[in-house]
Amino acid sequence: MKDDSSLREQVRERYAREAKRVLQGTQASCCGSGPAPLGDNPITSNLYGHGETGGLPAEAIAASLGCGNPTMLAELKPGETVLDLGSGGGIDVLLSARRVAPLGKAYGLDMTDEMLALARENQRKAGVTNVEFLKGEIESIPLPDESVDVIISNCVINLSGDKDRVLREAFRVLKPGGRFAVSDIVIRGAMPEKVRRSVELWSGCIAGALEESEYRAKLEAAGFEAVDLEPTRIYRAADARELLAKADLDLETVAPLVDGKFMSAFVRARKPSRC
Repeated sequence: MKDDSSLREQVRERYAREAKRVLQGTQASCCGSGPAPLGDNPITSNLYGHGETGGLPAEAIAASLGCGNPTMLAELKPGETVLDLGSGGGIDVLLSARRVAPLGKAYGLDMTDEMLALARENQRKAGVTNVEFLKGEIESIPLPDESVDVIISNCVINLSGDKDRVLREAFRVLKPGGRFAVSDIVIRGAMPEKVRRSVELWSGCIAGALEESEYRAKLEAAGFEAVDLEPTRIYRAADARELLAKADLDLETVAPLVDGKFMSAFVRARKPSRC
């Protein structure tokens, strides 16, 4: 596996291509894995109800590269401040802004200039004012300590090469009693090393995913309590067939080894309140 900086650049380049693809009118797919017809991708399809996305720009919906709907599951409340790690085209930030309005605020953090430009244009089209998009990396969040009530993320933390640092940063910026509520890809059981080594699959959101017990342990090590992982979708080998083929892995050998091993999950945790 390449070092963290090399991996980060590869992910950045891939997401820049996805932003350009959306602007060109081609539907994006999970975690930068390439174009797919709307509704066909087993990971990204049918995540949002039509009632939720009404009024949002088509580009915000097309740029959704997630694996869940954290804004629905996070139970956001009016007046809260929410931060989306890896906000991409901005769909979850815009949805969050609606839920915390009128006095709350939604931040989006992304490291890719093209995605930030797309998100800000989507914000303009949607006419949402209680939103701010920040440039930065999720391993080094450009916000003060104890400044947000809720952290969300949608299939992004798995892309980081230093997840411990991401979780420590999330803990730092949350207020006491603040909530960590993200959708992510999680592994159940052992994953073949040949899959783990593949940068193609890492930036396609499978190889970088944590095993379920490892995710729990890392959250607790960062200081979180009340950790819970709730499966939302469990994927079969057929769902990953395109990704496996792109990584030049033998489908007949690898597919049975990943069948049912990876899932979308809603990951909850809480920063302890002060005594």
